Amino acid sequence: MADLKSILTDSSRRQTVVRDAEQLLDREVEAKSGLSGLAIKGAFKLVKGIRPGLIPDVVDGLLDDFAARLDPFYQAHLTKGGDIVANFSAQRSQIADALLGITDDRARHTRHQNLKKAYEGLRPKGKENVEAAVPGIARLVEKHAPRPA
Repeated sequence: MADLKSILTDSSRRQTVVRDAEQLLDREVEAKSGLSGLAIKGAFKLVKGIRPGLIPDVVDGLLDDFAARLDPFYQAHLTKGGDIVANFSAQRSQIADALLGITDDRARHTRHQNLKKAYEGLRPKGKENVEAAVPGIARLVEKHAPRPA
């Protein structure tokens, strides 16, 4: 069985994965509501305004780490079988912790203070927001790394 990182970062599909992940991120941000949704949308607009193309560049820069962190959940899904959305959703808390560990580390070490400040403002609701995105993440993985026949 191939690991998820080698599948998602393969040069023949990487840019499509990045584009699909960017679209997932756009949908997740757009779906937010209330005061926290307003804050998320504002921060996202700020980040997008820093430099055109920043979001796909950030997604591309995180893809290897995200795929590596998702791989144990993907391998468990392959072993267990069934629906990937259900399997990932059952572990949404662990998946959120795994992915946020990457972005927390990056935020600690960034020299881009505006990005760091925006991230720190959103981080208290980060786990909740990543957990909400897990079904979309599962569908993205399934699209690009379907279960072997």
